[in-house]
Amino acid sequence: MAGNISIVKNRRFEDEGLGLGVRHWQIFLLFCGLTVGFAMRVNLSVAVVAMTDAASINPNFPEYPLSEKTKSWVLSSFFWGYVATQVPAGTLARRFGGKVTLLTGVSICSVLNLLTPLCASLGGWSLLCGLRLIEGLCQGVFFPSCHTIISAWIPPRERGSLATCAYTGGQFGTILMLATSGLLASSAAGWPSIFYVSGACGFLWVVVYYIWGASSPKDSKSISPEEFKLIELAQASEKPVNSQQPSNRQSTPWLSIFASGPFLALTVVHSASAWGYWTLLTQIPSYMNNVLGKDIKSNALLSSLPYIANLVLSFLFVWVSKFMEKNESLSLSFNRKFFNTIGQYIPMCLLVALGYVPKEQDSLAVVLLTLTVGINAACHLGFQVNHIDLSPNFAGTLMGISNGLASIMSLSAPLLVGVIVTNKHDVEQWRLVFFVAAAIYLVGNGVFVLFGRADVQPWNDPPAKADHISIPEMESQKSESCDK
Repeated sequence: MAGNISIVKNRRFEDEGLGLGVRHWQIFLLFCGLTVGFAMRVNLSVAVVAMTDAASINPNFPEYPLSEKTKSWVLSSFFWGYVATQVPAGTLARRFGGKVTLLTGVSICSVLNLLTPLCASLGGWSLLCGLRLIEGLCQGVFFPSCHTIISAWIPPRERGSLATCAYTGGQFGTILMLATSGLLASSAAGWPSIFYVSGACGFLWVVVYYIWGASSPKDSKSISPEEFKLIELAQASEKPVNSQQPSNRQSTPWLSIFASGPFLALTVVHSASAWGYWTLLTQIPSYMNNVLGKDIKSNALLSSLPYIANLVLSFLFVWVSKFMEKNESLSLSFNRKFFNTIGQYIPMCLLVALGYVPKEQDSLAVVLLTLTVGINAACHLGFQVNHIDLSPNFAGTLMGISNGLASIMSLSAPLLVGVIVTNKHDVEQWRLVFFVAAAIYLVGNGVFVLFGRADVQPWNDPPAKADHISIPEMESQKSESCDK
């Protein structure tokens, strides 16, 4: 009787809506964590201008002249470290909890940011490369950890919208850094303040998250019994009835994961998204400057416009997603593929159109670029959360695998551009770059639409059956031993 009353109570609780619960607070904390994380990720990209030309920006601080080749090594060193820890991060987050791995990553990153000016003066660019490599290793835990936390905290029907709210922290952190870096570099504290402020904000977040963050509802001291029950009931359909072993103790089903068609489709679309997105953000400014004669790198507002559009449209897509959730005839799989198609096929068309914009209409090119990056935000509600759909228990591991491969694609995209574009003023060569990115978008999303799934896969709980059988067998053997 008591159980029936509890279920009725929580169904009413769910129907009426929770407003802002502890799970929403956890999402806000992740948003802030990704904000400071991405601010620390991109701060060198914007600070390097002041570091290499301090005489014209703020002559009171040391200058470190770097060749373009050396600068590229310094900036890319972060991503080599970032790729290396993706897969281990997912396993560690599942084993020790996403809170532990996330706190560790942000803490070390914050220390390294505070030490960046000192390292630059002591060891020059070589020590700076090593420092950024370690920062990349630390930030490699971010997305696998966040996915692990989201899979534990968020009911299935809210994952797309709330995960999007969390991951927009990356865009917000980038916007903040682009908007404030120039002011910090020209202030009395000079370009070192860019790193000091980033590191200090990182430490502030670490303290707040240590106090109020939690890896799962079970670890939270502030969650109400009603909200805990709501999350538990909503996630019950994803857990086998006979599961006997905690998910963090289960062995990772590597063979099943790599043989899974839906996960391979997810990995393909994730890699395609990374290729297109980073082609846009790293190469379009060069195209705009060399072909259209518009230097958006030197304009902080124009540089941040694509990120602002991405942030704003993320919340618009969340609203549309909430509206679609009310229509129970639309499956979760349809929702994932619908938003992913918007996030990749519309940018695909805009990319092709961008290659045909005449030089006289450079403002139109800026609009197309902004919309291309902005509309890509729909992917947050598409493939970005599909790892959790396929396997709540191993969501961090899946994210680590696919994000690691996607990061390699991110590094490869500029290399191919270097091969294709031998004359940076040749519009025909740039069009080929856009066509390649558009074709990768076309294939990637096509594979996801055809082979992607949004239901929990059988390998999500691999040891459950074995544990269920082995325990009675051990008890039986023990009984026989005692009889003898």
